[in-house]
Amino acid sequence: MDLDFSIITPYIPMILTGAWFTVKASLCSVIIGSFFGLIVGALRVLPFAPARALAATYIYVIRGTPLLIQLFLIYFGLPSLGINLPAFTAGVIGLSINSSGYVGEIVRGGIEAVPKGQWEASRILGLSYLQSMCKIILPQAIRNMLPAIGNEFVTLIKESSLLSTLAITELTMAGQQVRSVTYASFETFIAVGVVYLCLTSFTSLALQLIESRWQTN
Repeated sequence: MDLDFSIITPYIPMILTGAWFTVKASLCSVIIGSFFGLIVGALRVLPFAPARALAATYIYVIRGTPLLIQLFLIYFGLPSLGINLPAFTAGVIGLSINSSGYVGEIVRGGIEAVPKGQWEASRILGLSYLQSMCKIILPQAIRNMLPAIGNEFVTLIKESSLLSTLAITELTMAGQQVRSVTYASFETFIAVGVVYLCLTSFTSLALQLIESRWQTN
């Protein structure tokens, strides 16, 4: 079989536009997901059993159900409750909620990796639990969390392909539209795969640079 990529050359701008939507959705989702994941992870180590149980249940449900089902519940399910969201907004919310469950466990692990002597030292200094967490524990825990959070961002870029099921013209949907016009399935999805590979490779490299600079400071 001979591959002819010249067939899809006129549609490269469409693919790149889809890639931009993928980047935008992934970036918004990882920021929002990390914020809520930080809260969930902090609740997981809170010295208050009901809060720990609530956070653990949240993580259990989010990590135990498919992202696709979560997206469908938000986009197709919420309208039955009178809540209608634009497709892109619903997609970002779904990705953010899913990401927060994984980030929550990353945060929990990062906090628990901080030596217990740091907690004892903060109590000796007369700091409250919140002050100890914000000023002493979290800054150290972030060093432990950076690689895992970076991997979560890379994973999120790939999982964003599921947004195509909500008719969002991200990279995968753009590829499907190009294929429907050119009928060049192999060439189209090879090109889409290469763009995904470039996005994840660039993201991994950028995160490695950030991590190395953080570790040397």
